[in-house]
Amino acid sequence: MRIFADKLENTLQRQLHPVYLIFGSEALLVQESQVHIEQHAKSQGFSETFRFAITAQTDWNEIFNACNSMSLFAERKILQLDLPESGVNQSISKELLNLQQVLNPDVILIVIGSKLTKAQENSKWFKALNTNGLWISCLTPDAQRLPQFVLQRCHKLGLKPDPEAVQMLAQWHEGNLLALSQSLEKLCLLYPDGVLTLIRIESALSRHNHFTAFNWIDAMLEGKAKRSQRILRELHGEGIEAVILLRTLQKELNTLMSYKQELAHKSLQQVFDQYRVWNNKRPLYTAALNRHTPRSLYSMVCTLAEAEHTAKTDYDTSVWPILTQLTLNLSMPQNA
Repeated sequence: MRIFADKLENTLQRQLHPVYLIFGSEALLVQESQVHIEQHAKSQGFSETFRFAITAQTDWNEIFNACNSMSLFAERKILQLDLPESGVNQSISKELLNLQQVLNPDVILIVIGSKLTKAQENSKWFKALNTNGLWISCLTPDAQRLPQFVLQRCHKLGLKPDPEAVQMLAQWHEGNLLALSQSLEKLCLLYPDGVLTLIRIESALSRHNHFTAFNWIDAMLEGKAKRSQRILRELHGEGIEAVILLRTLQKELNTLMSYKQELAHKSLQQVFDQYRVWNNKRPLYTAALNRHTPRSLYSMVCTLAEAEHTAKTDYDTSVWPILTQLTLNLSMPQNA
């Protein structure tokens, strides 16, 4: 069963699962989920914790021994496995399958990893562990979900923000949940009454935006011109290299052109299935494909190529104005 990280505490109150699979790209949610599970398990008598960072040199005999020491006087254990960022190879997959077969009621297994790919979701080891376990998704809330996420965090801390304060907190901390958590803790100390307004937030906090090139791409694909320009300005202010953005955009434009070519004789669903496009990305690509023709996409590719040549050969000329224009071109209809 899969749940989002913000539902974990309520789930723990109802049932303690033998296996927890914590996966996602948001470090704060991963850490908090691990702490919640461990605290609740300890309250239920699982007093001993073993942690293993899985690498090619891991001695799996130690892990299996921790599971197999089951006796009348043995401690009930929490077994935590931190998977490598590179993912699960064939050797690790085999060991995880073997581990699933020797788990017993005196052991709670916590497996922690980065964002899952579709192939990993469908792998034998993941399905085997997820059969009797709980999968906690720790992905960063998108721009639409973030205000509700902020509001929930505020209520949990006894803070009472007005709607404008929620929007400002979400906007200032998008892409940086750790900074959001720190800011809310600071606001708790500064304002014991818990009331949050725009004036109070502006006087207490500095901005903590931390966007990535992928936030910029998603905003353009979705057709949000103002948002994509705001992210581009933030990236510029943070000192990101323009060449990195040019190459990231080049990859997306080439992808869109490939999809357009396939659409000449296939349905959009067939194209997405062929390229194994993630479900959460499909609406973004659909929106961009509906706005643009092969000709408009090719025009942007040519402009981008000229910008990259300028960035690499003419150090006195800034390519940021061109990036701004490309941002508008991709995020708006071709005839706008």
